[in-house]
Amino acid sequence: MKISQLMLFGVFFIGISSIEAQEKTSLTLDEAVKMAWEKSNEVTLANTKVNSKKYELQTVKNNQYPDLKISGQYQRLTKASIDMPNQGESASLASPDRAMLGMANLSLPLFAGFKIQNSIDAYESLYEAESVTAAKTKEDVALKVITYYTALYKAQKTLDVLTENQKSAKQRVTDFIELEKNGIIPRNDLLKAQLLVSKTQLSIDEANNNINNINFYLTTLLKLEPSVKIQVNEDDFFNLKTTGAPTSDVLALESRKDLEAIRLQQKASEANVKIAKAGYYPTISLLGGYTALDLKDIITVKYAMNFGLGLSYDLSGILKNSAHVKEAESKALEVKNTEAIMTDRIKVEVQKSIEDYDLAINQSVVYEEAFQQATENYRLVKDKFDNGLADTNDLVEADVEQLSAKINTAVAKATIIQKYYELLSVSGQLSQSFNLSKI
Repeated sequence: MKISQLMLFGVFFIGISSIEAQEKTSLTLDEAVKMAWEKSNEVTLANTKVNSKKYELQTVKNNQYPDLKISGQYQRLTKASIDMPNQGESASLASPDRAMLGMANLSLPLFAGFKIQNSIDAYESLYEAESVTAAKTKEDVALKVITYYTALYKAQKTLDVLTENQKSAKQRVTDFIELEKNGIIPRNDLLKAQLLVSKTQLSIDEANNNINNINFYLTTLLKLEPSVKIQVNEDDFFNLKTTGAPTSDVLALESRKDLEAIRLQQKASEANVKIAKAGYYPTISLLGGYTALDLKDIITVKYAMNFGLGLSYDLSGILKNSAHVKEAESKALEVKNTEAIMTDRIKVEVQKSIEDYDLAINQSVVYEEAFQQATENYRLVKDKFDNGLADTNDLVEADVEQLSAKINTAVAKATIIQKYYELLSVSGQLSQSFNLSKI
């Protein structure tokens, strides 16, 4: 009976372990970025805005085509009295009981001060600007994924190092308990070892909290279930290439999507100035029409066709339009100044990212050296402690320094990758790393 209960408990434990294992998902950075591009709300909204601009452009293009309108009426009439005074007193007509009227009108704009073509040019520029803005949104989403992904790796790696160190710290407490019982070390040394275990546990709890928070942010961005636990594979992560990093702002000024969007908006604003100046010109249209009328027993009109030219000129608008032109010119100047401000900001961002990337590389080298030094220092202090030449304070301090150096070394390489992608982002090259054009 006991054996059966143990087997049942074992099967239950295996089932729980399987469920926990299923919840963990190993996801490469490339997969995470492409998943965000396909599912994130930001990208969906950006694509929707592009479609809206596309339809606006098509609406404006339709203005160059003729307008054709048809209308018709059918009316029942009461007993109408129809007199013809010019035909004498005896002149009278029958009283009709129905009337039908049909009309078709055609209007084709021939000249409107180049307003139609300039409107098309403006909306084409705005459509292109919205398209590159959507591409910039995808780059921003990709960088957000990279930031979360890197932070998740750092938190997971920190937890691994802390957990490993906690095992040795607990073993030290076990050893110190026996030494304290035998009077070899004072109780104060045992308390210091136990305090280190408690502090390490607090760090472990904080690392777990960070992992849970970052994992939730990332799963929310990727539209995954909150119960999914994303596991960053260290080998996949460090196989990412970090070569060919930009060294100047030349690429950024040529490739940044937000700067390109501003330049396209500048083209649209220049077209809007021309649209405003169109108010100084008359509008000429080609007109055509067809009319059919049937007033029962009175008159029937068929094949009444007309055609000609229509001219419209707002004379008062010549004086009023100057304010509209100045408004358009001022807005164009706003966009031009915005472009200048953004250009300076991009230069600053690129320079900072270059410095941060170089700093991450240099820090990684220093952290590696510090880890080797801390490891050797701990070994020497441990030997001295075992031989009674160092106290517990020295041992605990050397252990803490070794732990700190190990964590710094573990996350330094991830920082290099993060700073590399940040540099690509501010240089407008991030999309090329993940084949953005294919998404």
